[in-house]
Amino acid sequence: MARAKSAPQKSAKKPGRPPKSVKASAVNDRPAHSDMLQMYYDMVLIRRFEEKAGQLYGMGEIGGFCHLYIGQEAVVVGMQSVAEDIDSIVTSYRDHGHMLACGMDAGGVMAELTGRADGYSKGKGGSMHMFSREKNFYGGHGIVAAQVPIGAGLAFAHKYKGDGGVNMAYLGDGAVNQGQVYETFNMAALWELPVIFVIENNQYAMGTAVPRAAAGTDLCDRGKAYGIPGMQVDGMDVLAVRTAAEQALAHCRSGKGPFILEMKTYRYRGHSMSDPAKYRTRDEVDAMRKQHDPIDQLRDLLLREGADEAELKALDTKAKSIVSEATDFALESPLPDPSALYTDILIEDIA
Repeated sequence: MARAKSAPQKSAKKPGRPPKSVKASAVNDRPAHSDMLQMYYDMVLIRRFEEKAGQLYGMGEIGGFCHLYIGQEAVVVGMQSVAEDIDSIVTSYRDHGHMLACGMDAGGVMAELTGRADGYSKGKGGSMHMFSREKNFYGGHGIVAAQVPIGAGLAFAHKYKGDGGVNMAYLGDGAVNQGQVYETFNMAALWELPVIFVIENNQYAMGTAVPRAAAGTDLCDRGKAYGIPGMQVDGMDVLAVRTAAEQALAHCRSGKGPFILEMKTYRYRGHSMSDPAKYRTRDEVDAMRKQHDPIDQLRDLLLREGADEAELKALDTKAKSIVSEATDFALESPLPDPSALYTDILIEDIA
């Protein structure tokens, strides 16, 4: 991630102003109550996991970089709620939420964050570089926008094998200005690849507000020159994300090529754990939390529709328990043996 952090600046946005977004029109009726409860639980699990990861980082148990997903949970949960098992995911360094949403074990993820041998990459990848072929999760990539052409490659594999799968390639509003993104758009459109480019526009990239870095702030339109349709979505509303995901997945599965979804979302923490986030006001962050939090919004909807508050509390308790167990598992896991330093680096004989 070689981009320099900008000097602190005052945000031009009004505190608490909701993301400018175009609501996706409904494809199906509202999800079943059980599906909504599942999405609520998935978002709560990610939130609790990330809160614990932040604590462990502060205690020195997690080294290197650590980018938290707190505030953005609705994006990946809404997308995964309508994905198929055959679909694949690739994303950037803000990746813990994506791992949990696609079904990776919380203990294995936390063990990798803490550099332990029982982690998904055997303690060698850390926060930004872990993978699970079993769950079709192909990283976690630390170089800005490096995952985007990889996503097109995965989509090419889906098309070549004819397995009906779609790749979801997640990138940020900072990455969308990188050159390899447009090379990928061109090739994905030319070959009609089944890939959804999910732009998680959390409005600040590393530390620069989108209007200061992007000549055109409607990032969903970035594929127009290549004939790629796009849609801007309220990424703080998991139901809006789910509806948009249904449309994009249907487009890709029908053989029409790639699709762009711009999710207008918001991260509550800094770019990484070392970022004091002085480029925005505390009032802005607090207002977004109070007025547009994705978990609170779904919780309020569930309660209005007759959900039992005790049931929702039980789901939160369950998530906390899983995170606690994952933490214990991680801290009890051994560190990698020094003899493993050069393993999984080179295949000398593939015959």
